[in-house]
Amino acid sequence: MLVSHGVVDTPLVLGMMRLCEQKQLCQPAALADWIGRRLEQGLSWFDHADIYGDGRCEELFGAALASRPELRSKVRLIGKSDIVKPQPGAAGVSHYDTSAEHLVAAVDGTLGRLGVERLDLFLLHRPDPLMDPEATARVLERLLHSGKVAQLGVSNFLPEQWRLLQQALGARLCCNQIELSLRASQPLFNGISEAQQRDGLQLLAWSPLAGGRLEEERLGERLAELSAQAGCGAVGLAMAWLRRIPGQPVPVLGSFSEERIADALAGCELDMSRQDWFALLEAGRGHRVA
Repeated sequence: MLVSHGVVDTPLVLGMMRLCEQKQLCQPAALADWIGRRLEQGLSWFDHADIYGDGRCEELFGAALASRPELRSKVRLIGKSDIVKPQPGAAGVSHYDTSAEHLVAAVDGTLGRLGVERLDLFLLHRPDPLMDPEATARVLERLLHSGKVAQLGVSNFLPEQWRLLQQALGARLCCNQIELSLRASQPLFNGISEAQQRDGLQLLAWSPLAGGRLEEERLGERLAELSAQAGCGAVGLAMAWLRRIPGQPVPVLGSFSEERIADALAGCELDMSRQDWFALLEAGRGHRVA
């Protein structure tokens, strides 16, 4: 199986954003069984954020781990925070908060809901235009030194945003999680992909299936044509396309379907040709490669 050489040492991360919507997995035993089957496939990384289901997704996952304690040492957990949503019926607006008080409370809340003592990776979820880089760096370092967080990264950051934080930080940022897919290929042409490679940040790709739009229009037709000869379906081809990019981005797959996860894994082992890669790029962008 292909593996990444970054901190997130897996071809595929499983995203938990829609866990609350999976009625068949809302009982701890059922979710624990599902997690166990993923571990058997070699998939141990699970991506969380405190705003997913307003914390409910973390609670469900934590209940599953509590029901099967032997799973705790086998799973690898990603947490994200700094997006603040107003409480229902309360005044206020959505905003970002990278203050020490908020981040410490957020990490403690995530650890409590998950029922674990440490996150394997903690990401700032969005760049905060009011961030004090020095103050944010100090609290991130304290979280590392306390053992509550093993590694640090960012999400949705542009190069100068992560470089400003890195300049103030005594530890290395290890990754940036950004949107990247056949329908969102801009990071391959605006310098972000190259900047991450240059700065040594592993690329985690959220929404790799383009929010359910993967198989629409000409792109869907092209995926169907290639799948007949590739030995995997559209999901697998989308993963193979991402893994062909220099640095081997790690897709964060939000699907809970065992069939789609198996297809995704098959695609991670597919060595896509340059010709097929550009054919899919062209179909996804809707215009010819100049």
